[in-house]
Amino acid sequence: MRNQAATILDHLPDRLAALRESAVVECKLAGGQDGKGRLPKDFWSTYSAFANTEGGIILLGLRERREGFELAGIESPAKVRSELFNNLNNRQKVSSNLLTDADVEEIDIAGKTLLAIRVPRASRQQRPIHLTTNPFGNTWRRLNDGDRALADEDIKRMLAEQLEDSRDTRILPNFGLSDLNADSLKAYRNIFRADKPDHPWLALDDQAFLQRLGGWREDRTSGETGLTQAGLLMFGQWPAIAEALPLYFVDYQERPRDYAESVQWLDRLVPDGSWSGNLFDFYRRVVIKLTAELKVPFVLQGDLRQDDTPTHKALREALVNALVHADYSGRVSVQVVKEPAGFTFRNPGTLRISPSQALQGGISDCRNRTLQQMFLMIGLGERAGSGMSRIVHGWQALGHGLQLREYFDPQEYTVLEMRWSDELLQDGSPKSSVESSVESSVESSVESSVESSVESSVESSVETADKILGLLAEHSTLTLAELAKCLNLSVRAVEKQVARLKAQGRLRRIGPNKGGRWEVSGA
Repeated sequence: MRNQAATILDHLPDRLAALRESAVVECKLAGGQDGKGRLPKDFWSTYSAFANTEGGIILLGLRERREGFELAGIESPAKVRSELFNNLNNRQKVSSNLLTDADVEEIDIAGKTLLAIRVPRASRQQRPIHLTTNPFGNTWRRLNDGDRALADEDIKRMLAEQLEDSRDTRILPNFGLSDLNADSLKAYRNIFRADKPDHPWLALDDQAFLQRLGGWREDRTSGETGLTQAGLLMFGQWPAIAEALPLYFVDYQERPRDYAESVQWLDRLVPDGSWSGNLFDFYRRVVIKLTAELKVPFVLQGDLRQDDTPTHKALREALVNALVHADYSGRVSVQVVKEPAGFTFRNPGTLRISPSQALQGGISDCRNRTLQQMFLMIGLGERAGSGMSRIVHGWQALGHGLQLREYFDPQEYTVLEMRWSDELLQDGSPKSSVESSVESSVESSVESSVESSVESSVESSVETADKILGLLAEHSTLTLAELAKCLNLSVRAVEKQVARLKAQGRLRRIGPNKGGRWEVSGA
């Protein structure tokens, strides 16, 4: 939101006539009865709404007209500022003050003063931001260009999120080992054994093993013992999971290119009684389907072939990320969609941190920390706030597109979209840049062995890209054929590298193919 705020305020004097209210902008007159300035009554619902959503800017001193907003100004901005902070620190008025002096800026336009108030997104521990001392009926959220009162169900969910660092540790009364799928737990233990062959937990029985994982817990205060929500979600049987969590549902769909017209799936996996329905088995089945058509280059590490690529890793990370961050009390299902254009991962519940923080990495606030640890123990997922950034870097570095979005209406959910780059879609079948570099390396070095050509292609991909950028920075009119000749590569290999550089924003074509030129970012 701060980047959006800076952009709006930087251009405000020149673009005032085109200003419109939006999900992050609200305009108010704030003239008061004497015309010198006063906070309008509906300021506080907007403050609550922005704080409980993505943040925003409230501009005071603008009069709304039919064709847009007219500059009115505030005669006594110091008076309005004083009123603002007096009320922000009054718990009878609002639950929490999120602002500092730096968040309130006076802007002079044509001799008149506007007040720009930047409202940040409240942290999980601060939400809900509500008016008066009672959150129910007094909590708001920003949707489109308006403030909407939150339903009691949404407020209760916010309060639970505020209090519970992890939502999956609670003990489920009257649920036990009989509610688990024995084959799921056995398969997990086999993977655990393969990953950690000397681990002391391997000698434990199932209940003790589960207790170490967090799937079984004893409450030291109450003395209650039993299966945790995490244990049931990870290893449970579908009827038991549905009884404990009535809104739980996981859904994998593989859709054809014409899905919008046909509404027919190529493949679908949902809990239907033919399999356990738990998260561990959902992961195991879906990850195979997600990566089924991905080709794997022949790469040796020591004496072993590495059947993995950055694309595989990014998709696995995205799937685990959706499962461990889901709010299983929400009314939206976990949904994973595979289609020719790419992949979509949806989970119920909004993010616990802002989308920009999640994409940047370094901050971790997982909703289901026990589930996260269970996946970590078999080598899946990341804990130190690097999971999403690894997805971003692993996917976008290959030239593909990625977006992370939150949705609040009619239900709360988060969507991660991972789209293949247009340049890497051939005949409807995606091909990763790793695969492409392998092919081009083989073409340009026929005398090399398959193994060495693949290894060198992976190692030299970045070096080749840098050489291309260097040549085009000095000779911007070079054709792809001329580049290929300079680098002793095939034209196809150069085309792949150039497509990736363009997708990364490092290279741009100015003008037509004939007579145009290349522009290198930063050159």
